[in-house]
Amino acid sequence: MSLNMRPLADRVIVEPAEQEEVTSSGLYIPETAKEKPQQGKILAAGEGRRDEDGKRVAMDVKVGDTVLFAKYAGTEIKLDGKKVLIMKESDILAIVG
Repeated sequence: MSLNMRPLADRVIVEPAEQEEVTSSGLYIPETAKEKPQQGKILAAGEGRRDEDGKRVAMDVKVGDTVLFAKYAGTEIKLDGKKVLIMKESDILAIVG
């Protein structure tokens, strides 16, 4: 997916991981019953926030990282027909892998 959007400061754009459509026992899960994803891949990252002296604080995450984030973190938008989240780096709990 090519992005024509660049997040500002300490924000990132995350593509949430898709959940399974079928349970291990073979039952189909409707969209309304699925849990909100808490894992995703970073598609774009800002340059980092500025500290009190105006110096740039580097981000701990980078494009391509798979991350865990808070359940209700970020703002959901549609980009090229796909749901993505824009969130602050502080909403990210861990880098997977």
